[in-house]
Amino acid sequence: MLKTFRWWRGVLSWKVRLQDFMRVAHIITRLIIGGAQENTILNCEDLMSDYGDEVLLIVGPTSGPEGTLMDRAVRTIPTIVLPHLIRNISPYYDIAAYREIKYALQQFRPDVVHTHSAKAGILGRVAAWNLGVRVVVHGVHGAPFYPFQHFAVREFYKYCERWAARRCHVMISVADAMTDLMVTGKVAPKEKFVTVYSGMEVEPFLESEKFRISVRKQFGFSENHLVVGKIARLFRLKGHEFVIAAAKSIIEQIPNIRFLFVGDGILTEQYRNKIKQLGLDNYFVFSGLVPPDRIPAMISAMDIVVHTSLREGLARVLPQSLLAGKPVVSYDIDGAREVVLNGKTGFLLPPQSVTELTDAVVRLAENPILRNEMGQTGRQLFSQQFDHHYMTRQIRKIYQTVSEFGGTTITPVIKK
Repeated sequence: MLKTFRWWRGVLSWKVRLQDFMRVAHIITRLIIGGAQENTILNCEDLMSDYGDEVLLIVGPTSGPEGTLMDRAVRTIPTIVLPHLIRNISPYYDIAAYREIKYALQQFRPDVVHTHSAKAGILGRVAAWNLGVRVVVHGVHGAPFYPFQHFAVREFYKYCERWAARRCHVMISVADAMTDLMVTGKVAPKEKFVTVYSGMEVEPFLESEKFRISVRKQFGFSENHLVVGKIARLFRLKGHEFVIAAAKSIIEQIPNIRFLFVGDGILTEQYRNKIKQLGLDNYFVFSGLVPPDRIPAMISAMDIVVHTSLREGLARVLPQSLLAGKPVVSYDIDGAREVVLNGKTGFLLPPQSVTELTDAVVRLAENPILRNEMGQTGRQLFSQQFDHHYMTRQIRKIYQTVSEFGGTTITPVIKK
């Protein structure tokens, strides 16, 4: 199981280490194409390249229509795959996964264990805590409980998160809204949280406009078309149905409007059929699954980006779009308001609203000057804040502070 890690350990052993060199294990349930997964991989890579740390990435099997980042991970990071670490709850698999995680950590002997996602977050924290790992950190990319769940399911997840929260030293939220949600759910006191925005490679987005002509030509958009884009898995709670519901009214007011859905998922055919029933086939384009390195090019083809999900931590598409100079229209959920500054970088709307969505898109479609002003403001505000090296620098400071203070309540110290 640890062959990959041992090979990497031999390769890295010649490197000159910093005096405060650390051994860091990251644990995540799946490496699908997603924000938490990209965040984790970049953090691992930066720890190795920027600080000379020894890193091990522990992950479960990855498959499904969401795509995978496993190929990149195994190319750049010592990675092991635990066969029983799956997303769905299964007592047999979960007990087996716990034992596999514990064994992997015993072999690696980390100074820091940093967990992500619900399943890996719970099992990983418990394993690390029981082994006495000096620094145990959990990344809050999104809460496993949310308003649209059955009450009993929501309360069960809250209980699990409260139990696991007592088995880590600090929790790193990708947005202040995630901290507020967890505190309101009585998962842990506010002092246990610190916000570090999810980092990304910002340069491709800052330079994305060079792809605009070729990508628009690829999907059949003319110079006169105004393209409204949505980037998300075609899955429940992602809100594509609200864009479709608003489309007819938008088209009546802006005949040259077109819609580009980037992503794939189990609801693809359902949405295609609905669009066909409405007679709007000529106005919608589905790109299918797109690898992360193509997202800047896809955004370059858009004039307006909409985000109508009902549950997110802080969706990466929001800062990505602004870095590319595109205004955003988003439902006011979770961390969106920390990036979509209403009237300044885009528009915030009530969740599930259709009339407000229609009005916001039409207003931006009719005003190219406003579109440009909002996009440029977002680019100026967030270029540093979302750079992955900046993220890793903050996270590593947290590791060091927790280690130095022996696991006490350290958030006030971190924020100094």
